Amino acid sequence: MRRMQISRRAVAHPQPLTLKRGLILAPLVALAMISATKARADAVEDFYRGKSINMIVGYSSGGGYDIYARSVARYMGNHMPGSPKVVVTNMPGAGSLVSVNHLYNIAPKDGTTIATFGRGLPMEPLIGAAKVQFDATKLTWIGSVASELSVCAVTQKSKVMTFEDSLSIEAAVGGEGSGSDPDTYASLVRNLFGSKMKLVTGYPGGNDMTLAIERGELDGRCGWSWGSIKATRPDWVSGPNKLRILLQMTLERSHEMPDIPTVLEKAKTQADKDVVKLIVSRQTVARPFAAPPGIPEDRKIALRKAFDDTMTDKDFVAEAKTLSLDVEPVSGAEVDKLIAELYRASPEVVARAKAVIAGSAGVASAK
Repeated sequence: MRRMQISRRAVAHPQPLTLKRGLILAPLVALAMISATKARADAVEDFYRGKSINMIVGYSSGGGYDIYARSVARYMGNHMPGSPKVVVTNMPGAGSLVSVNHLYNIAPKDGTTIATFGRGLPMEPLIGAAKVQFDATKLTWIGSVASELSVCAVTQKSKVMTFEDSLSIEAAVGGEGSGSDPDTYASLVRNLFGSKMKLVTGYPGGNDMTLAIERGELDGRCGWSWGSIKATRPDWVSGPNKLRILLQMTLERSHEMPDIPTVLEKAKTQADKDVVKLIVSRQTVARPFAAPPGIPEDRKIALRKAFDDTMTDKDFVAEAKTLSLDVEPVSGAEVDKLIAELYRASPEVVARAKAVIAGSAGVASAK
């Protein structure tokens, strides 16, 4: 009977269950969170299964941006939920401005379209002269394949031997349109330092300018991707046709060319240095990829993860090495941070940078 009384008392006063209630609920909450996460993942996978992702390249085929894009496209779909195909299309025009305007205003905002375009375009609404139709801070940044070393270079046929020579000797350099590196950097060295470089603009892409250099229409380019030169014209890096590098369009000298001055070194005053830094900082995001603004958050996460995973994919890395493509990835979150920092520049620096880029002396159109 005593045992029965004790048992009844235990049932009437279940203190042990009260003490363990939190321990019981915690796994249930965790299980619910896992289920919700899985449901979101399943929804993303269901959305992309059987679909294609359109990857727009803002330049003509055969140039550096096109080569990078096609390499990324070959592997990125393998890392996406639902394994969609990634199809590359070229949309050249106005130094890739046409492609960004299309991405922002016309492309579907559902995660099925991404684009790669000139690294200078994110700064165009802030310091450029083109009629932009986008807000760089609202684009869905997926990431960048690499930081970039750009150069100002001419062929051996040019009379310009050093950058100082360009202050008195004219050299024709190619451009693509407002906001592109070749146009922006040529304007920078002309209008800030007094270089006699003549900008011939309007080429559809880097490959078109390279062919124009081979035909003798141009002496070189200012704002020329060193990685693209190595990938498309390795004989111009060494050998009898070796290019004459005048400037590194960077903030610090590269270990690959320690004897070539940077554009920052040519700036004599702090005001000039501030302008150079604002314009040249784009090199950190050298091969950007973005989606339209406002795509669903779960698909944004999936696109960013697939891009990051592609950057470490052993087959992609091996292909990039074979093609001499530099891979120093920058995440989408890091791109967001950089863009936000650049857009916080003082009004005085922004106004001066705009004036430097907008100078039009010595500009001609490509035929």
